[in-house]
Amino acid sequence: MSQKTNRHTKLVFWLAVATGLVLSIIGLRFLLQPESAANFFGIDKRSPGFAPHAAIALRDLWLGLLLIALAVLRDWRAVALWLGLATLVCFGDAAIAAVSSGRAVSIAFHGGSGLFCGILATLAWRLSRTHAG
Repeated sequence: MSQKTNRHTKLVFWLAVATGLVLSIIGLRFLLQPESAANFFGIDKRSPGFAPHAAIALRDLWLGLLLIALAVLRDWRAVALWLGLATLVCFGDAAIAAVSSGRAVSIAFHGGSGLFCGILATLAWRLSRTHAG
């Protein structure tokens, strides 16, 4: 690998890590300081209207498209990682639904989604291992 390629790889790696960290910090802030985070995001706390739903919708859209792209590229290890992390999010959503509305159908949907993602993550990981060797 040339020195230029190595520098480029390191640059992309660290920029990707920094982007992931920033997004994670934003997510943590929405969990720990939701009103402040929503205000900074540009959501009016007096009348949030459709804004929070639109923000969630856009994130779900790009995350869904990302998973499709990773699958089309047949990057099974990345698919497994995405689904493994999604498993945690789904179970977290189930816990949030349990303490928020307590609706059994919502809790079951998120919990079932977590179980599905966990199984699919395992299958994708196994697929990545068979293609690696």
